[in-house]
Amino acid sequence: MNLKRIFRHLAMTRGQVNKAFSHAALNAIEQAIKTSEMTHRGEVRFVVEGSLDGAPLFDGQTAKERALALFSQLRIWDTEHNTGVLIYVLLADRAVEIVADRGIHAKTGPRTWVAICHEMEVAFKAAKFEGGAVSGIQAVTRQLVQHFPAGSHNVNELPDRPLVM
Repeated sequence: MNLKRIFRHLAMTRGQVNKAFSHAALNAIEQAIKTSEMTHRGEVRFVVEGSLDGAPLFDGQTAKERALALFSQLRIWDTEHNTGVLIYVLLADRAVEIVADRGIHAKTGPRTWVAICHEMEVAFKAAKFEGGAVSGIQAVTRQLVQHFPAGSHNVNELPDRPLVM
């Protein structure tokens, strides 16, 4: 049990989340996703969670485990071409996880996502939340354009607005 981590999570407030991901930042992230999805057949979902609470926190649930759970709960896996991508931010840990559906994962290895997550985490540690998020979306976009360029039938299957939990 990591008491330091538990304290960080319990001390995280909605105000801190709103400061890091302001209304303007959420608008910029939404616009980056809209722009991104015009160039490929992928579906990008951006989720920010301030902290874990209850059993997940005390059981030591990792950001990766939480991202996988949300990937399922939010049905990001349920896209026509199996090209859903979740960008998950666990603010209390300053952790970023990217979960890609099997269609994308088969084309790109996990190292690609780890590198993008690292760049975003570096930006977030410097309190550059909007810039780090938009840069991360652009990096994901480059992968999706390479492997799943836009076709004539490019339907928007998932919400573009970031979800703040």
